[in-house]
Amino acid sequence: MKKKAIMATFMAAALVAASLSGCGNSSKPAETTAKAETEASGGAQESTEQSAASETDTKDKKDLREVNVVLDWYPNAIHTFLYTAIERGYYEEEGLDVQIRFPSNANDALSMVAAGKAEIGMYYQQDLIQAVANQKAPIRSVGAIVQSPLNIILKNITSPKDMVGKTIGYGGTVLSESLVKCMMESVGADASDVKMVDVGFDLMSSMTTGNVDATIGCLVNHEVPQMEEEGFELNYFPVSGYGIPNYYEEIFLTNNKLLEEEPEVVAGFLRASKKGFDDFKADPDGCLAILMNNQNEANFPLTQSVEEKSCETLLPLMETADAEFLSQTEECWQENIDWMLENGLIDQNVDVADVMTVVE
Repeated sequence: MKKKAIMATFMAAALVAASLSGCGNSSKPAETTAKAETEASGGAQESTEQSAASETDTKDKKDLREVNVVLDWYPNAIHTFLYTAIERGYYEEEGLDVQIRFPSNANDALSMVAAGKAEIGMYYQQDLIQAVANQKAPIRSVGAIVQSPLNIILKNITSPKDMVGKTIGYGGTVLSESLVKCMMESVGADASDVKMVDVGFDLMSSMTTGNVDATIGCLVNHEVPQMEEEGFELNYFPVSGYGIPNYYEEIFLTNNKLLEEEPEVVAGFLRASKKGFDDFKADPDGCLAILMNNQNEANFPLTQSVEEKSCETLLPLMETADAEFLSQTEECWQENIDWMLENGLIDQNVDVADVMTVVE
């Protein structure tokens, strides 16, 4: 489900001190005193070198272009490539100082970028289309992170036909209502054949307590392995097909002004992100270890086995035989614009060029 969180940044500092005594003590042998003087001299030289190195690092850091990246939620498996690219210096190689920010409001990744308060956001395709069409938001997608939906109808349901006469929990969004309506119509049923109940963010608990028969909005890479870890037997099917076009579950978006004035910043960010993904693909366990070390234990603690299963689910969806990581097509965007317009999710039509761009 789409989540909300609080922003956080982390800083660390180290202080090294050393003291030497007895250099003028006549009771010490001459060689001991000389050794102490030599060590003191060497220590001072080492300290001076460390200080110079620290000043150089600080200067180098200042030379980097800060890039604030607002996530969709707290760190989890889908963000592994980002933390890998940071840890291994790929962004710095591009002259970028990437700072990860957590959203304090559900749509911060979109709104902060639109307002110019962050350079990159990680968010959802349909939300970007709505923001551009309905609010004239000055933003565009620059890369697709997941090539197909992660959203599912979850718990003991395997097709839209199984939803007839059932109570379906959802997060109260018009988008979810439209998705269910299309699925029901695709099998000759009607939206009124399903009872929709707004359960807010309590998608998992509403199922486990039996308040609803199933939910829409849970993610195949998160809620499924989490519930399986807790011993639940599950059936589910993806929210795609059934009259619904394929869509990108997550995208990178940026501000039009940044694209116009500093396209090299966006291009460098995407190149480094691809390097992080290549490492993630080649060594999932090693890269996941980096993510686990950067988890937000206070607000969203991760379970190793759940994140491992999530990685297994995500990797073949983030890059496919037909689509490289971060690639996106005009066709996919046009199909989603048309579908959203047809279902009343946007007020007016928009050009594909207004919602996405390919950065070279």
